[in-house]
Amino acid sequence: MATKNNNLSLFNPEDVPNSEGMRFAIVVSEWNSHITESLYTGSEKTLLSSGVKQNDIVRIDVPGSFELVFGAKVAAKYNYDAIICLGSVIKGETDHFDFVCNAVSQGIKDLNIQLDIPVIFGVLTDNTEQQAIDRSGGENGNKGVEAAITAIKMAHLNK
Repeated sequence: MATKNNNLSLFNPEDVPNSEGMRFAIVVSEWNSHITESLYTGSEKTLLSSGVKQNDIVRIDVPGSFELVFGAKVAAKYNYDAIICLGSVIKGETDHFDFVCNAVSQGIKDLNIQLDIPVIFGVLTDNTEQQAIDRSGGENGNKGVEAAITAIKMAHLNK
């Protein structure tokens, strides 16, 4: 979804099912931590506001966005209702951006096919650091909020 004219944090709480008793893993990339910490905060607050208890949210840190796929695969062993992957890849001067973005998106897609629980793609793939800031709590809202809402809805769909 394009975010230029959409605030990622705007949602009607009545459209989000109560998720008390559900368990969520949030896999967070340490790379670009000033971005991913904001994404995590948005996800956590959204889950809590939908009835998820603090001890039913588990955070798993991985070194970078490329490692989100393996982190989610490990999390899947522990019977979560959904897994949220949060990362930030900012385009640089080489093709590294393209390789990482493609690998992560394909890897998360593959996990959704292989696993019996939803794995949510909450990875920012921006051209500039400012775009990432704008999508992690700035003028375009917070992709972490959007990822949590998606996780909740998909977890309920899977029940």
